[in-house]
Amino acid sequence: MSSLVVGPMLRYVDSTRASIWVETSESCVVTVCGGWKTPTFTVHGHHYAIVDLEGFEGEYTVELNGEQVWPEDRPSRIKLLPPEGPERVMFGSCRTSVPHDAAHTATHGVDVLRAYARSGRPLPDLLLMLGDQVYADKPSPKMLEFIAGRRKPGEEPADEIADFEEYAELYRTAWSDPDIRWLLSTVPTAMIFDDHDLRDDWNTSRDWRAQMARTSWWHGRVVAGLGSYWVYQHLGNLSPDERADDPLLAALRAGEGAKALDEFAARADAEPSTNRWSFARDLGHSRLIMIDTRCARQLTPRDRRMLDPGEWAWLKEQIEGASGRLIIGSSIPFLLPEGVHLVQNWNEALCDGKWGRLVARASETFRQSFDLEHWGAFRRSFDDLARLLLKAGKPVLILSGDVHYSYLAQAPGPIYQIVCSPIRNPLSRSLRLANIFTQFGIATLIGGTLTRLARIPRPPFRWRVTKGPLFQNAIAALEFSKGVTVIWYGESLDPLETVHDL
Repeated sequence: MSSLVVGPMLRYVDSTRASIWVETSESCVVTVCGGWKTPTFTVHGHHYAIVDLEGFEGEYTVELNGEQVWPEDRPSRIKLLPPEGPERVMFGSCRTSVPHDAAHTATHGVDVLRAYARSGRPLPDLLLMLGDQVYADKPSPKMLEFIAGRRKPGEEPADEIADFEEYAELYRTAWSDPDIRWLLSTVPTAMIFDDHDLRDDWNTSRDWRAQMARTSWWHGRVVAGLGSYWVYQHLGNLSPDERADDPLLAALRAGEGAKALDEFAARADAEPSTNRWSFARDLGHSRLIMIDTRCARQLTPRDRRMLDPGEWAWLKEQIEGASGRLIIGSSIPFLLPEGVHLVQNWNEALCDGKWGRLVARASETFRQSFDLEHWGAFRRSFDDLARLLLKAGKPVLILSGDVHYSYLAQAPGPIYQIVCSPIRNPLSRSLRLANIFTQFGIATLIGGTLTRLARIPRPPFRWRVTKGPLFQNAIAALEFSKGVTVIWYGESLDPLETVHDL
């Protein structure tokens, strides 16, 4: 008898349709609520399906070959989005999947997403997962045991994920806790990757790519990483109409399996313009735009861009075509503390030869060592987007993670940067102090001086951090019932900060 391996997960939802994603132990037909069904497709020995429902709300069941396998205890429900838009959206990033015992809670803190699932509090209309859903370069002890059971000691990449099989286990581990599994079965989710879904500092620079290409294992890792991301995260981001037109899904359903997926993933890495990971949805009062800030980068020195020309044209069209508020998901913050932003401007200019070749080489080392690869390190793209958002004249909420602290920044427009990171992966006390000193202290003092010395123009606008930094594990909520309110919830689920009238 076939069983569920991962899921069910409630993924795409609008005002009339909902999509349920599952991984099963065997090839089978997946039926939801007795009336909507689809056969699984198979990739690398794993079996998946995504079932679309029309006009259904309420508790749902899942059957595999006619045998009911869900729910197991608590019922799962589908709630369609109101035509006027969601009343509550929650978001966060950076969630490690270690056990919840006392020892791991002492080092990793409370899993705030799990705590919320267990709390009985009202569920959001939509959950945005803004990167580092899994840590392929820092596996949990349980994952390391799994790796040790199938690879020789020291086999590269040592203590990291190597192939699709290990990625599949990584996702199963991340999403199989009973409370997390239930939450993901009843709250619709939209996801975008960040670096740790592939590897720390993924696509920092052209030199970084060249260094990774010289290893014996990176090609296989990036193919497995992007292929598994497509299956476990990206597929559910797409609407039923988008999936109906997706040639890769058609190939997988036709039985082309691993070959089709691996060729797609290799091409997406080598030629990012052949695929788009970014996506957009209209949510009544808002347009949600989730941006790929990792794979779509153009890394050409002196012409670096966070988004290559094709991706930028798509984003520009999405912003200009929106009729209401913009909610932009960017895994890495667009508006860092201003001093750090200016330091990244300065470093990029030096990497591009502003002060000569010798300084450029040292600056590249500095760039990689200190993670200087945010929007400020791709100055052309930052300026283009800043001017576009000002010109759009719409309220803008930019949601991000990555930096392992939470804050609110405000720019003209009105443009707000709202960061919530981590869900469960806190900085140590010493690193918290170091971040306060460097990012909110010394960088503020020296960033402007360095950019003036290098004769780098000021950004198109100024901004300031008005709340934070908050270093606790957290998850944030946007509430739209009366204006816009943002609330950060900490490990006890008490509000860490609340800001009204954004």
